[in-house]
Amino acid sequence: MPQVRANGLDIEYESFGRESDPAVLLIMGFSAQMIMWPRAFCDGLAAKGFHVIRFDNRDIGKSTHLMHLGAPDIHAAMMKTMAGQPVAAPYYLDDMAADASGLLDALGIVRAHTVGASMGGMIAQIVAAKYPDKTKSLVSIMSTTGRRDLPPGKPEAFAAITTPPASDSREDRIAAGIRVWKTIGSPGYPASDAELRAVIEEALDRAPYEPTGIARQMAAIIASPPRNDILESVRCPALVIHGADDPLVPVEGGRDTAASIAGAELVIVPGMAHDFSSALVPVYLKYVGDFVTAVEAKAT
Repeated sequence: MPQVRANGLDIEYESFGRESDPAVLLIMGFSAQMIMWPRAFCDGLAAKGFHVIRFDNRDIGKSTHLMHLGAPDIHAAMMKTMAGQPVAAPYYLDDMAADASGLLDALGIVRAHTVGASMGGMIAQIVAAKYPDKTKSLVSIMSTTGRRDLPPGKPEAFAAITTPPASDSREDRIAAGIRVWKTIGSPGYPASDAELRAVIEEALDRAPYEPTGIARQMAAIIASPPRNDILESVRCPALVIHGADDPLVPVEGGRDTAASIAGAELVIVPGMAHDFSSALVPVYLKYVGDFVTAVEAKAT
């Protein structure tokens, strides 16, 4: 897959569809490589007439890993946040939004439909607010504003995504991945054990395990301020999709996101939690595909 230089980093990306078609930028979430966006979803959007770009965020996959910044103390950061104290981080979600903006520039894309999931939804929200000239529309999936008084995720869900594997061995890392997806996966759209293992193995084989990068991403989430105020400035069409059964980012986060953006559409999906199982691809394709298609139709 190709790389470009953006915001001082090497960003690994992949595109689908014709470059002459309207662009859709997919921003993935915490600790997840771009391949977590299902190929069937990307191909499906391309078939609807879009140029789809997915990429590895900084500190994951094949994009630049900022190991010289060290490993932040996530427990200490969480304690400070709970005490209402400011938290410093090696970088912030604003920096990751600048990466996404820089990627568009590097690819010669003037404006894009910006779609983000989980942490990627947080980044997409910032892109829409701070780079409005580059944003045709915003889709925020399974994400939140970061407002401090919103209900937290279930402890077992947070533990699943932050507990490291028992060792760096391949089987222990696979077991840890399966444990994560079984904990936060969608009860109404479950993935089979074979699907989970295949997805995890693909990620393991694609890029080396580098836990300090995962810690830096988590620190960025913890330390970045709530986005309610900046979301009030968003004027592009916006869609918020959230699972009714999300144990990691409760549905209140989606509701607050939609409430913070004038005219935003909110879709709550029963049986959906916090994943991208193959069973969910038709759901995402319908809501995201129909939305960006409608935005394009109104623009012409």
